[in-house]
Amino acid sequence: MQFLFFLVSLLASVVGAICGIGGGVIIKPTLDLLHLTSVSSGNFLSGCTVLAMSGYSVGRALLARDSTVNIKTGTPLSLGAALGGVAGKSLFTGVTALFTNANTVGAVQAGCLLLITVGTLVYTLKKDNIPTHRARSMPACVSIGLLLGVISSFLGIGGGPINLVVLFFFFSMDTKTAAQNSLYIILVSQITSFLATIVTHTVPQFDLFSLVLMVAGGIAGGMAGRVIYKRMDNKMVDKLFIVLMLVIIAISAYNVLLYSGVFSQV
Repeated sequence: MQFLFFLVSLLASVVGAICGIGGGVIIKPTLDLLHLTSVSSGNFLSGCTVLAMSGYSVGRALLARDSTVNIKTGTPLSLGAALGGVAGKSLFTGVTALFTNANTVGAVQAGCLLLITVGTLVYTLKKDNIPTHRARSMPACVSIGLLLGVISSFLGIGGGPINLVVLFFFFSMDTKTAAQNSLYIILVSQITSFLATIVTHTVPQFDLFSLVLMVAGGIAGGMAGRVIYKRMDNKMVDKLFIVLMLVIIAISAYNVLLYSGVFSQV
């Protein structure tokens, strides 16, 4: 059973490294779907895996000097996302405290992810007909990053598809450039989120061996994803991204029903 932790993190990180979504948007709902861990532990394990994958991907690109990260916009976005990540973590803790049944929290997360992913898919399919912008001011970048951080941290996805939509719409980036900038944002926000979890002593119970397997899968996925990414053009990445959105929508919809107890009533 524990091999599934490695397999899920590996496959998710390969796709995450290519599309710039980090992989958490696949890992978290899949862990929920397979009931491999609790909701809180799944958030933590997913975040650690995304941190490992994005750290490798961004670091390797910088060392190879083939990074397309726009530091002027990416850094304030990342700082905003980092602050938002801390706020999102607090929001998740608050929502968890409101419900005695952990399944209710899982249903809320799955429902939010479902709505966001559907919106992302619609935008991706229509983006060629939607005017884009070129935000440059620091306050705007920080504010946008703040919103990204809150959403990502609350959902435990470490970034996800919404990053790409924001980079498409507000910064007029093409798909592959947005992917690298998204990973940079994810890396900074995940580092901050991880440190905040340690400092506030809110690390949930988790299996150490499972964490090691997932981090190893994240790094291996980052390595493989980087190789594949170099061989793909923008259209190929777009197609992969669309397929991925459809898969996430299906899993999220199932998880909403699962955590809502629909299947147990049948």
